[in-house]
Amino acid sequence: MIPARDFPLQCWEGEGRGSNGRGQGILEGMNILEILAKKRDGAALSEAEIGFFIDAYTHGTIPDYQAAALLMAIYLRGMNTDETVALTLAMARSGQQLDLSGFPGALDKHSTGGVGDKTSLIVVPILAAAGVPVCKMSGRGLGHTGGTLDKLEAIPGLSVERSVEQMLAQVRAVGACIVGQTTQLAPADKKLYALRDATATVACLPLIVASILSKKLAGGAPAFLFDVKVGSGALMKTQSEAVALAEALVAGAEASGRRARALVTDMSQPLGRTIGNALEVAEAVALLTSPGDAEPRLKALCLELAGQGIALAQGGALDDGRRRAQKALESGAGRRAWDGLVRAQGGDPEATLPQALMVEELTLTETGYLQRIDTQALGEVVVRLGGGRVRKDDTINPAVGLELLVRLGEFVEGQPVVRVHAETQEAARLAQDAVRGALEVGGEPRDEPALVHQVL
Repeated sequence: MIPARDFPLQCWEGEGRGSNGRGQGILEGMNILEILAKKRDGAALSEAEIGFFIDAYTHGTIPDYQAAALLMAIYLRGMNTDETVALTLAMARSGQQLDLSGFPGALDKHSTGGVGDKTSLIVVPILAAAGVPVCKMSGRGLGHTGGTLDKLEAIPGLSVERSVEQMLAQVRAVGACIVGQTTQLAPADKKLYALRDATATVACLPLIVASILSKKLAGGAPAFLFDVKVGSGALMKTQSEAVALAEALVAGAEASGRRARALVTDMSQPLGRTIGNALEVAEAVALLTSPGDAEPRLKALCLELAGQGIALAQGGALDDGRRRAQKALESGAGRRAWDGLVRAQGGDPEATLPQALMVEELTLTETGYLQRIDTQALGEVVVRLGGGRVRKDDTINPAVGLELLVRLGEFVEGQPVVRVHAETQEAARLAQDAVRGALEVGGEPRDEPALVHQVL
């Protein structure tokens, strides 16, 4: 169990914040170079040192290059439990914290991310339709994994930027919001999140825990639902890594006075049929509109997450939560909740989504059963097409991506297996070559892996 502990976020004497040109804090001994050297050498940082770093970086007195150095040192040397708690609380307290006491039974939902993971676009409207208020701060793409905000911004006119007052008003009006981190809520995490993506420090347990929990704590919900992905397309590649993260998230949330549940779910293949921002929005909307035609695993996971979330947030039986989720989806209430959310954030739910200039199909020469998908490789293909970021200030092309036409275990014999959406013929050709190397066909059939591995 990660203990809940209070510590002084403000590490300077007097009223002013600041540093000298070397990142030296006003409080004697708070020097960013000494902190960097300490973590580089594998020593544990104190609460005061972590608090100093977060406050100084948030307010711009520590530059990106020094923050990047500390992230890499943490990635290589790790953090103990006390350090992770201190980092989480410092990040949560770097700005305001929402008060959701006026929304009984509210829930916040988080996925650790994967390839084709569009669950929040589906689960949040289902929860709202079932009477569970959701005020959700989401993130942008990290590495090969897509970001919910990037997907939402594929919708013409939609804005993910909302003030605290606008967020609360929207939840009161339509039952849910999905927004970016404001300068008011967990601003430290907003800066560090982008920097992690650009410095290859995404897959680091203490940084992941602190990032997720700081946003959730600042968001103010009394209950958290975590979807921890595991497999080739996830940040956590093994079951043991995923369970460790799930346990840390639940423990940290409960130690902070929140109810929490985590599901460890499969990411050995892309979730649903699409990878890429506009393509994934279209698939999510299609599922909410015509659930009978949806890709079965995506639909099943979204209903399970929604059912678990209803039961967790409102204290009922799990079977009742599942029934309520099913009813909200099949009655069309989930689609109506989606439309309300999109309109409330300035978008048009009926607008035409961006479309790529080139669409090319890939056909394999091999005959047999699809044995393995290198899901991370497919996510990286979409990044190279322009659908993700290599640097934190890269511009996303929402139209590009992949459509999967076969699933693990299906028989392949000359039919198209992937549809590539690209801006140029050359980009499409390069993507086809990379996708071909990410698919393995063999002579023996195989079962699809379990969708939900564990519930904590």
